[in-house]
Amino acid sequence: MLEDFSITRILSVFGLFLLTAIAEILGCYFPYLILKEGKSTWLWIPTIVSLALFVWLLTLHPAASGRIYAAYGGIYIFTALMWLRFVDQVALTRWDLLGGLVVLIGASLIILQPQGLIR
Repeated sequence: MLEDFSITRILSVFGLFLLTAIAEILGCYFPYLILKEGKSTWLWIPTIVSLALFVWLLTLHPAASGRIYAAYGGIYIFTALMWLRFVDQVALTRWDLLGGLVVLIGASLIILQPQGLIR
């Protein structure tokens, strides 16, 4: 069982969650740009692609959907905070950083538990 916890496997599971979160954020960000910022309506095309990719990526996760959604929530929050910092160019507060760390630890506990997502 210990061999299941290879660093490559752990990184691939976390990487899949990260890609899933980025696809979801892009799928929401493009409509925001269209509807709130008045950007070109051609952005509906990458919106559809991003959301379709998001749904497809969810099917690649290796466990029961409820556990995936619970762990994904923590990774999503962390990714959204990174988006806030690097795309929106908003400085994170210590509360943002602490909250991001808490949800990352929570997601890690769900992912790395013996019956978790590393199989």
